Amino acid sequence: MYWGGEQPKEPSWRTPRARGTPPGRPTLRRMELWQLTARERIRDTLARYNWSGDAGHLDDMAMAFDEDGELQVRGGPAHRGRPAILAFLGGTVQDADAAARSAPGSTAPRRIVRHNLTNTRFVELHPTQARVESYFTVLTELGLDHYGRYRDVFVPVGDEWLIRHRFVSTDWRSPSSTMAPPSVVRGS
Repeated sequence: MYWGGEQPKEPSWRTPRARGTPPGRPTLRRMELWQLTARERIRDTLARYNWSGDAGHLDDMAMAFDEDGELQVRGGPAHRGRPAILAFLGGTVQDADAAARSAPGSTAPRRIVRHNLTNTRFVELHPTQARVESYFTVLTELGLDHYGRYRDVFVPVGDEWLIRHRFVSTDWRSPSSTMAPPSVVRGS
C-alpha cells in the first residue's frame, strides 16, 4: 500500500501550470462524468461507514468494504474480509460500551458516538481504483474522544465504490477515551 513511504502522486485531475497562470495556481482539467460519479459514490461509502458505526449497525458498516476488504488500525494486524472486520468491530463496540459504563462517576448515560469526517482528499482516481485520505474526529457522550486519519483504497463493485483497504491512524486520544486504546495512538 502507499502509506509505507511511497510519495503520493499529484491528483489525476491536475495538469502542469499553463502559460499565463500565476505561480501556485495549478490549471484544472475538466472532470469526466465517471470521475464525478466515482467521487460521489466514494463519499457515500465514507458516510455509510461512519453513520452505520455511530448507530451501532455493524453489519452495514462492514458492507462499506468489498468482499476481501481489509481494516487495519495502527499498531494492529489487518482484518481481512467482512466476517473478520465485523468480528473486530464487534469487539471494539463491546469494549467501548464497557468502558463508558465503568468510567468514574458513570451512571451509564445513553451511548452517543459521532464521527465527523473532514478534508477528504482524492489522491488518485482511476477507473479501477481510488486512493483517498480523510481526517476524522470522534465525539462521545463524554466529549472529544479521539481524532486521526483514514487512508483508504477504494475499488468499484457494481454501481458502488467500496473500501479495499482502510488504514486508521489515531493521532490523539482523550485520557478518558471510551473508544481508542492507548496502544493505537501515534507515538505511544
